[in-house]
Amino acid sequence: MEVFILKKQFRGYEKGTQFYLIAESEFIGVKEFVMRTKDLTKSISLTESELRQYFSLIKIP
Repeated sequence: MEVFILKKQFRGYEKGTQFYLIAESEFIGVKEFVMRTKDLTKSISLTESELRQYFSLIKIP
């Protein structure tokens, strides 16, 4: 499972918040991603451009 971290504040979540990538889908060239907070209490849906702008993939050892 991929883990992402917020690069800057987004939709009320603070910079540094970690998210799991739960699902990704594509419909007629539009990609959508579903992310869940690391504690699995909240989820958000976002576009590919929002993912690139606000999130960074992190490596988990």
